[in-house]
Amino acid sequence: MTSPNEHGDPGGRNRRERSERERRERSRQAGSFGAAAGAYERGRPPYPPEATAWLVPESARAVVDLGAGTGKLTRALRAPGRELVAVEPSAGMREEFARVLPGVRALAGTAESIPLPDASADAVVCAQAWHWVDPESAVPEVARLLRPGGRLALVWNSRDESVPWVAELGRLLREYAPAPAEDRQTDRIGAPFGPVERRDFRWRHPVTEAEIVDMVASRSYVITLAPAVRDRLLDRVRALLAVARPGEMPYVTECHRAAR
Repeated sequence: MTSPNEHGDPGGRNRRERSERERRERSRQAGSFGAAAGAYERGRPPYPPEATAWLVPESARAVVDLGAGTGKLTRALRAPGRELVAVEPSAGMREEFARVLPGVRALAGTAESIPLPDASADAVVCAQAWHWVDPESAVPEVARLLRPGGRLALVWNSRDESVPWVAELGRLLREYAPAPAEDRQTDRIGAPFGPVERRDFRWRHPVTEAEIVDMVASRSYVITLAPAVRDRLLDRVRALLAVARPGEMPYVTECHRAAR
């Protein structure tokens, strides 16, 4: 009779191997955006002013846009007398950021390692990116950066699939390239932050069909497809849009905020 240890734990080993594969795939997708920075800039939507006003108090003088990408949120954060600093890990995204927002400082960095001094910010805002971070490292790093009473604000734009043609677009994307699970990780913020508040904003963004194709092409799970597969997917998206003829994209902007 053999003991379990003689053959190890194949179930546990399989789980570890699957977890490692998922971690590598998430890392690959998280690092993919620089290759599609132009499509990201053309296709990704802005953020509605009412959402930005809810996320960041008017009194915030020093604001950090964490994971700034090409500056979609940065533009909405501008205000008289406010100092903005962008932090972005991708060189390709920083290059596009510098092209569209040449007057805003953009630094190489991550949520886990922010190249700014202690207690130097009134608000840290993270758009479309907190699900990529390691909260165990990012939460204390953001807390280090914020002054007492400062605010961490997280925001995501999601397509509103209650609209039939948008739901069909979502089904098509999931057929070709299932999106990675986007755990918002807001339940892992914790001390020294207070309770996390949430508010959603529904709005519509005017778009062209070409901009919708760019929006699809800028998704991490589409960027990382094999080129021939990605081309087939984008052709099917164009065929869907040729029938739907949309002039706008409906969005739900999901906002979270917590005070230090």
